[in-house]
Amino acid sequence: MNHTPHTIDEVLSRGVEQVLPSAHGLATLMGKKKITLYLGIDPTGNQLHLGHSVVLRKLQQFADLGHNVILLIGNGTVKIGDPTGKDKTRPMLTEEQIEEHFKTWKAQASKVLNFDTIEIRRNGDWLDKLTFPQIVKLLATTTVQQLLERDMFQERIKKGLPIFTHELIYPLLQGYDSVVMDVDLEIGGNDQTFNMLVGRHLQEVMNHRDKFVLSCKLLVGSDGNKMGKSLGNFISLTETPENMFGKLMSIVDAVIPEYFELLTDVPSAEIVTIRKQLADGSVNPMELKKKLAFTITAMFNGEATAKHAHEFFEKTVQNKEVPEDVYTVFQTDNDPTLLEFISVISGMCKSNSDARRLIEQGAVEVDGKKVYDPKYILRVVKQPKIKVGKRNFLGLKAK
Repeated sequence: MNHTPHTIDEVLSRGVEQVLPSAHGLATLMGKKKITLYLGIDPTGNQLHLGHSVVLRKLQQFADLGHNVILLIGNGTVKIGDPTGKDKTRPMLTEEQIEEHFKTWKAQASKVLNFDTIEIRRNGDWLDKLTFPQIVKLLATTTVQQLLERDMFQERIKKGLPIFTHELIYPLLQGYDSVVMDVDLEIGGNDQTFNMLVGRHLQEVMNHRDKFVLSCKLLVGSDGNKMGKSLGNFISLTETPENMFGKLMSIVDAVIPEYFELLTDVPSAEIVTIRKQLADGSVNPMELKKKLAFTITAMFNGEATAKHAHEFFEKTVQNKEVPEDVYTVFQTDNDPTLLEFISVISGMCKSNSDARRLIEQGAVEVDGKKVYDPKYILRVVKQPKIKVGKRNFLGLKAK
C-alpha cells in the first residue's frame, strides 16, 4: 500500500474521536520534536479485519510524518484478556494459542503498515518478568473505585454478573506499557479510552510526565455494530478481492461517508460532498458504494484486481450471470450429500452445523435452484454447479 504523508492537523482530526488532554497541545509537541507513540494489539485471533485497519492506518500516518512509532504486540496482556465490551469473562489463552495467532498477523498488517518505519515490541518481555513487589507497587497507584468506573463493569454489577480480579487489573497492566516504553502518546479505538487513560495516569505517577491519548472512531460492521470477529460482521484483510468488493457493496447506505473517512485517502472535501449528495438524494448510493468498494479493494489488492472484482460483482450479483471461469471444481468418486460436499469435500464451511444452517436458510443453490435439504444427493455424472451465498461458486465432477 502506498503511503502519502498527511499534515499534523489531518492526522489529529480525520477519523479521530478525541485527543486528550487536547489536540492543540499534541500538535504543538509534534511541531517541536519527534514524539514516541504506540498502538497495542492483543492477538486474540489470527485474522485482522477492516476495523483493525483504522488504527493501523492512523499509526502509519504518524510514521509517515517521521515520528518514532511502535506496534506493541500484547503477548503478555492477552493472557488475561481485555474485558472491553464484554459482559462475560474472556477465556484465557495458552502460550501455544498466542504463538499460533502470531503466525499470520504480520503478513496481514503489512497490507497497511510499512514495517521499515515501525518498531515491533512485545509486552510479555516486561510483564512476564514483573516481581511481586513490583506488582504490589503497580496496584498501589490506583483505587478499586477508579477501576470499577468502566462501563462494562458497571453493567455486570447491575446484572449480578461476576468481575474477576484478573480482569480488574487488566487496565493497569496495559497502562504499565506506557511507563516501560516512556511514550508521549498512545493511540487506539475509542473503546480503549479507559485503558489508555489509566496508562496516562501511570505515566504521570511513575514517570512524572504527561502522555497524550488519541482515540479513533470505530468502524461499523454490516449489522450496525462495531466491526468484530465475535459478531461475524467483519470484512477480513485477507478476503478474496471478489468477496471484499461484494461485502463492501452490502453495507448500509448511511455508513458510506464513514467508510470513506476511516478507510481511504479520498479528500475530506470530497467526503463532505458525498454526505450532502446522500442527504439530498442527488446520487445513487449504489454508485458511491461501487467507488468505495473499488477504492478499498484496490488498496489491498491492486487496481487491476479491483477492476476484475468490480466486473465480477456486476456479472454475478447485478446481472446474475455466472461466468464458467469463476467455478472452483472438486472431484470425487461418489455421489455426496449437499451437506458433505459443502463441509467436507469443498471445505466451504468449517463444520457440518455451519453447512446445515446455510442450506436450511436457503443460501445454497444447485444448478440455479435453491435446495433446503442437507441430505440432497449431488449426482457426479451430471457435474452439478453449486452456489453458496452470493459469491461462492463450486463445481463437482467425477475423478
